[in-house]
Amino acid sequence: MKSLGELCEFIVDCEHKTAPIQEDGIPSIRTPNIGRGYFILDGVNRVSDATYDAWTRRAIPEPGDLILAREAPVGNVAVIPDDLKCCLGQRTVLIRPKRKDIDADYLCYLLLTPALQADLLGKSGGATVHHLNLKDIRALPISDLPELDKQRAQASVIKNYDDLIETNRRRIALLEESARLLYREWFVNLRFPGHEQAKVIDGFPGGWRQKTVDEMASFLSRGITPKYDEAAPGMVINQKCIRDGRLNLALARHQSKEVKADRLVQVGDILINSTGAGTLGRVAQVRAPIPDCTVDTHVTIVRPLDVDCAGFLGVALLEMESVLSTMGVGSTNQLELGRANIGAMCLSVPTGVLCKEFHDLVWPIFDQVETLSQTNSRLAQVRDELLPKLMSGEIQV
Repeated sequence: MKSLGELCEFIVDCEHKTAPIQEDGIPSIRTPNIGRGYFILDGVNRVSDATYDAWTRRAIPEPGDLILAREAPVGNVAVIPDDLKCCLGQRTVLIRPKRKDIDADYLCYLLLTPALQADLLGKSGGATVHHLNLKDIRALPISDLPELDKQRAQASVIKNYDDLIETNRRRIALLEESARLLYREWFVNLRFPGHEQAKVIDGFPGGWRQKTVDEMASFLSRGITPKYDEAAPGMVINQKCIRDGRLNLALARHQSKEVKADRLVQVGDILINSTGAGTLGRVAQVRAPIPDCTVDTHVTIVRPLDVDCAGFLGVALLEMESVLSTMGVGSTNQLELGRANIGAMCLSVPTGVLCKEFHDLVWPIFDQVETLSQTNSRLAQVRDELLPKLMSGEIQV
């Protein structure tokens, strides 16, 4: 039995301040960017070369180092890949293992086993937010290790799952970006099919109209106040479920209150976070059936009036996330994005024929995204079931 500190060259934390960020530059890995064995770089903060130099004085992160989240959520960890130059962001810890003693991937997966995750959480403190101290991280007890070859063999089994999940995640990002690029090409740059022959009237192609979201919706309303019951079949989507233009139902909760049919989410519904700072204005669209599911009062449902315009309206509102995020009214922590404000937003709406043509092109893309997302969920479930059995030696490789 050794401590984690004994198995590492060093374990150091990030700078205890906020890094100035910019649009381009070097990724700054914060706790939201650290998953369970992988990094989430969508929307990552970026810093200048000067900030990178200042923030890497304690140690320069290298491929094969681990970055551990010491807060929110405690214990998430991933290995820096060969192609990622980065620095530590807030509430993170850099871990450099002794390569002669322990494989980096093996250590990452070992730290993600239920036993060590429970140990890390148990050592964390804080009245509101759990927080790990460096001395407790360094003192984390690690059981006797197998030989390096066996470590690598065990880690490679799990890593194969993670690599496939990451490949699918990149495919999802490319597919979603292709839909948004098509929207911009057709409806922002006005290079839609037949644009050469289109007559421009008052600055708009012929047949286009200015419409409010209210005019384009058959239903526009906040959700319910749930009666939470994890044993109930009903599901309720909350603000945490909506991020990066996608729905994460793993963060949804169950509830038992009877829900009117019109408040159950339907394929094509656009969901908008409507309360509080930080998540206000985030948008995601329901692209596959979700049985017996609604949203809570902090989320607004926008249901397209015309099913053939669902793709257009969904991408249009995704493109307006930055605007929606600034429309809250009230105190900082209780900002509200009202139904009337969402409904009054104006969009330049193309002809019905062009709307349908766009929908018919992008909806199969969204179907592919859903298929890949479901595949990733199944892969993650299998990986999580294998992880403790492999790392404990219950399953031999």
